[in-house]
Amino acid sequence: MSEKIIEENGAQPEQDVSELLQIRRDKLSALQKAGRDPFAITTCPRDMTAKEIHERFDELENSDVCIAGRMMSWRDMGKASFIDIHDRSGRVQVYLKIDQVGEDSYNDMKNCWDVGDIVSVKGYVFKTRRGEISVHAKEIKLLAKSLLPMPEKFHGLKDTDLRYRQRYIDLIVNPEVKDTFIKRSEIMRTIRNFLDEKSYVEVETPVLSTLAGGAAARPFVTHHNTLDMDMYLRIATELHLKRLIVGGMERVYEIGRIFRNEGMDVKHNPEFTTIEMYEAYTDYRGMMDRTENMVHECAMKACGTDQITYQGEAIDLSLPFKRLTMNDAIKEYTGIDFLSFKGDTEKALEVAKSLHLETKSTDKWGDIMSLVFEEKVEDNLVQPTFIYDYPVEVSPLTKRKQDCPELVERFELFCTRCELANAYSELNDPIDQRGRFMHQMELRAAGDEEANVIDEDFLTALEYGMPPTGGMGMGIDRLVMLLTDSASIRDVLLFPTMKPRD
Repeated sequence: MSEKIIEENGAQPEQDVSELLQIRRDKLSALQKAGRDPFAITTCPRDMTAKEIHERFDELENSDVCIAGRMMSWRDMGKASFIDIHDRSGRVQVYLKIDQVGEDSYNDMKNCWDVGDIVSVKGYVFKTRRGEISVHAKEIKLLAKSLLPMPEKFHGLKDTDLRYRQRYIDLIVNPEVKDTFIKRSEIMRTIRNFLDEKSYVEVETPVLSTLAGGAAARPFVTHHNTLDMDMYLRIATELHLKRLIVGGMERVYEIGRIFRNEGMDVKHNPEFTTIEMYEAYTDYRGMMDRTENMVHECAMKACGTDQITYQGEAIDLSLPFKRLTMNDAIKEYTGIDFLSFKGDTEKALEVAKSLHLETKSTDKWGDIMSLVFEEKVEDNLVQPTFIYDYPVEVSPLTKRKQDCPELVERFELFCTRCELANAYSELNDPIDQRGRFMHQMELRAAGDEEANVIDEDFLTALEYGMPPTGGMGMGIDRLVMLLTDSASIRDVLLFPTMKPRD
């Protein structure tokens, strides 16, 4: 008997969209008038997934199962049909015969079902003559009617703007997208397990605050009506977490959303997820060890290997990661030794001019050193590399190096030309911290809207005494991008920020 393939959109190609929509609504109306409204069904006795049927076939062959999911294809052969059911685990084929599921149910399927509908099937597991693992249906039921057609089968949903706006459709028709977000969940679970096993305590700190501190960033401002005051969505969790170190919690972390009112590109979204972790009685070198071990474990759990590929480049995440001071990195790629004229802003300005870099009137030696690194070195850092010992001017919350007070005990982890993590030996001297805040306020007065503000309560906390502490913050989204080979941060956010359509 000839086989008829039902179109993915449920009708013939020459029909216009409005007609397709009306046809689906007419089918729903017919079912409702017959007393078989699919939306009246409240539950389904599903006891098996597609993946389990494939993996446990030898055990399940000829056993009765109940599956449920979205019907994504339908091959009509008259009194028999094949349909493909997709659930959260994958795809399984279903074989239906009119004399086994009943004439009424079979006719309902032929006359009132469409590709995209949510259905349940009870039947037994078997293999077709072609050897495909399938379910031989005994009973079929429509659980929810799809009133909009699925994207066309062979082209799918390729428009990236539409994919981000309608992620639900993206997840239905592009299975690899769902895999990315399942892997994201595995990465976050791995981070939690890694830290929990090392006696860290997961905490929650305020998202709304009266001050926007802990990072150099522009905040989102909102208004609290009852208190009649402006408040800020947090730009970092740092200062609250360090208060907890003062309070004696010693090892704390938070995985949470951060909000920054800044530009958007393939690496930046206005809201994103970070992990910040703080540990008393260690320093930035201790946090280097923690960070590389955590990243390595995430790679092994999510990818099964520490040898991955990102956008066509082989990345080696085996331990240990390369470690290089900022000054040595600059020397390696430009030949300039900033420590040979440390603190000399005039000389640094000459260097910037020779490299055709634009500087600001407020820039000092350390600002220019950091600028040269950003412009001339970062793009060379493909393999995971710790860059450490940063200038004090760009690190207002970090402890100075004892043998070189122009530098601080800070590192950033770079990989695939992108910063993944930022860490310090935390500044615990309240007098020095106040002086750093005052310098930041001078920068704000000069027009730098991203400079830190003075947090008097945080300074009070430091005055009670904070032990030597190491802290690290990492962008979860960027780590997920790396471990899922995703080119844009929007590919690893289920619902990225989008400008509304007109």
